[in-house]
Amino acid sequence: MFERHNDVLSLKLAGKYQNQNLPEGLFEQITAHKTTEIVIDAEALESWDSSLLALLFKISQVAEKRHITITKKAWPAGVGELIGLASSAPVHTQVECQKTENILARIGAFGLRVYHHTLQGGSFVLQNLKIYFSAPFKNTAMRRKDFWFALENCGPKAVPIVLLISFMVGLILAFVGAVQLQMFGAEVYVASLVTIGMTRIMGAIMVGMIMAGRTGASYAATIGTMQVNEEIDALQTLGINVNEFLVLPRLKALVITLPLLTIFADFSGILGGAAVSILALNVPYSEFFKYASNAWFLKHFLVGLFHAWVYGFIISLCGCYFGVKCGRDADSVGTSTTNAVVYAIVWMIIATGIITFILQRMGI
Repeated sequence: MFERHNDVLSLKLAGKYQNQNLPEGLFEQITAHKTTEIVIDAEALESWDSSLLALLFKISQVAEKRHITITKKAWPAGVGELIGLASSAPVHTQVECQKTENILARIGAFGLRVYHHTLQGGSFVLQNLKIYFSAPFKNTAMRRKDFWFALENCGPKAVPIVLLISFMVGLILAFVGAVQLQMFGAEVYVASLVTIGMTRIMGAIMVGMIMAGRTGASYAATIGTMQVNEEIDALQTLGINVNEFLVLPRLKALVITLPLLTIFADFSGILGGAAVSILALNVPYSEFFKYASNAWFLKHFLVGLFHAWVYGFIISLCGCYFGVKCGRDADSVGTSTTNAVVYAIVWMIIATGIITFILQRMGI
């Protein structure tokens, strides 16, 4: 109920104020007469719901527009804060137009981004290499079943595609070599060409390319999705080392399986070369495998395995790094997956050039 005394309008709230409509005539009294103060007395109020908030919020809006003072008596706890929160207007920040940067500023910004990404990537690589080489001597957060699952995924399940692609690469090497060797009637040396090429470098490179697109992308997508779903945040909240729990099993699995897959790739490529030599170049199979065995050197074979071992680190670290650094939306997962494959291939080529230069200087 409400009543007026000169310029003061008194509103008394009593009993249960629930599911109530706005009082009829209240706002007409406020606007029709000169009102300087509204006294709201809730001392006798027993219970209330959101309808009371609607009433008080409407009164506060009208009072603010007409510069009327509101006097509160025995308001329920928290009502004032709720009314103030509903009345507060959002802060509008003025957005400045983006200024076009000059070429020097853009070059500098690019350099800073490269510098920060290099620091982050280098720190990630060093941390995980330290964990990898110290893991046999201490307990880690890695679960054994995660390691076996990763080993199965990047090992036996990858064998069919590795055999197929390597067979085709050996076949192509034989065809390309035969174009020149036929000019000298030396088709039989296709066996030596394919054997040395596959065992020394081509087998490892093809396996690396396949696993970068197959397993490296899988690592980035899996861990990136965990980042989007805040599962990595949950692991960190529980005090679990993310590098040991997520990165280490994948790193160990790929470092183990890549040299083994390279061995399969080497022999598959040699069989591809044999198919071309025997079926297309009319080289007797006994002659082909004779020249292939003569061209098979342990040092070439070990060089190929060393390349594969290095590629295992590169692919797994690139995939896990971009997965951990993934953003919080679905588009970021796709971007991280793409970056994982691209950077893995680029660093594989860089590593190949460095290793080849060093081995050449060493006479290997």
